[in-house]
Amino acid sequence: MPPDTAVVHVIDDDEAARQSLEFLLRANALEVQTYESGVAFLNVAPRLKSGCIITDVRMPEISGIDLLHRVKELKMSLPVIVITGHGDVPLAVEAMKSGAADFLEKPFDDERLLAAVRSALSRHDSDSKRAAERAGIDERLAALSNREREVLDGLVAGHTNKRIAFDLGISPRTVEIYRANLMTKMQAASLSELVRMALIAGILNPSSKPDAPQAR
Repeated sequence: MPPDTAVVHVIDDDEAARQSLEFLLRANALEVQTYESGVAFLNVAPRLKSGCIITDVRMPEISGIDLLHRVKELKMSLPVIVITGHGDVPLAVEAMKSGAADFLEKPFDDERLLAAVRSALSRHDSDSKRAAERAGIDERLAALSNREREVLDGLVAGHTNKRIAFDLGISPRTVEIYRANLMTKMQAASLSELVRMALIAGILNPSSKPDAPQAR
């Protein structure tokens, strides 16, 4: 399958449980890959790009909690759903604190599992799109000249062209030229779009307030 195909990665040392989950997920048109241990999963983890993880909380060698920590260390964006036995709820709570997307207590309803998986896949898809958008914006920011970046900082701070010109010691007409250039480089159709990009890139504090209305 293509490397970007969304796959549900099922990790459980109980073969019957693995097969049961695989059957349920495939019957609902989901791609599945199973692993008999956390170690087996981690051997291929660096190559995985999309999907989600379902893991039992109690496993030999690497527990579900340990696996969560390893997934975080590897900076994997795949959401993790933890399956727990009745007596393991405190462990499940610990898993949630460690970043698990959800936990299911055995025996769980098939629809509950499917809902959790679809939610995790949707979350991963949304996170991936945000990451791709941020990467594109960062690339465009890196292409700006120092002066264009200074004008950008002034614009997203809510400064007028006249104020930016005064602060930088250049003419308002020159600010206009830099402004047009950076709007083209940033692929921003409007000032509001430019501000949105600045928020995504983290160069504008969402709580900050503009000093004055924008004017040309």
